[in-house]
Amino acid sequence: MAGKLYLCATPIGNLEDITYRVVRTLKEVDLIGAEDTRNSIKLLNHFDIKTPMTSYHEFNKYDKAKALVEEMLQGKDIALITDAGTPGISDPGEELVRQCFEAGVEVTSLPGAAACITALTMSGQKTRRFVFEAFLPKDKKEKARVLENLENETRTMIIYEAPHRLTKTLKELEKVLGDRSLTICRELTKKFEEVFQTTIKEAITYYYEKEPKGEFVLVIAGKPQEELEEEKRKRWQEMTVKEHVDYYMNQGNDKKESMRLTAKDRGVSKRDIYNQLIK
Repeated sequence: MAGKLYLCATPIGNLEDITYRVVRTLKEVDLIGAEDTRNSIKLLNHFDIKTPMTSYHEFNKYDKAKALVEEMLQGKDIALITDAGTPGISDPGEELVRQCFEAGVEVTSLPGAAACITALTMSGQKTRRFVFEAFLPKDKKEKARVLENLENETRTMIIYEAPHRLTKTLKELEKVLGDRSLTICRELTKKFEEVFQTTIKEAITYYYEKEPKGEFVLVIAGKPQEELEEEKRKRWQEMTVKEHVDYYMNQGNDKKESMRLTAKDRGVSKRDIYNQLIK
């Protein structure tokens, strides 16, 4: 019988946040895949876990995943851990999971700490709908594309950032989003944990005067739906009715559907749109 992959969440700071189930599983599996074995050995030693480890990280994730899947197909149970938090969230674990599904290897996830959820729940921002962006891309063009997509995002946004890039990222966010409400979460669950509500502009000023330290999670308010709708109305008003209908037809809608959508945008009846097109 094939083995099984266990995605084991580890603490994001406070070692007491590990679950009994994760500790037991890490002791029982045949092998542990770790993002950084030098970091993970401290965790294993703390809980007296003697299971052998192997390195699985961003730079070997494709080939190493193949090797680990082969071992599971031969009957080994393998646990995957990240440096901190839940494997597969902003780390290479997703590739191993993908290959497991392709090979028919069973996968289970042992829940636990995740910095994005921890930050969201204590942020004071809206929690019903949110989008997680992890670390923004380093490539300038790709980062610009991501930020452009976030400009009209109505859901709460969660972004990770390192201290040496924090001020630059805040300035880039202000340029695209404006001065939004922002909750800064720093060093979550650790001794010097800090969480405070501010705005993007105030945060830029604050960290110009105070050097950022620790790992940051930024929880940013989405654009109010009312503001988004008002911007859309202004945009439609700048178009003629024909341009508005053509806009939807160019997206693949037929003329009848395009007229219906145009009427909805403008708050009028389809008959009104039809009459104006005739004129």
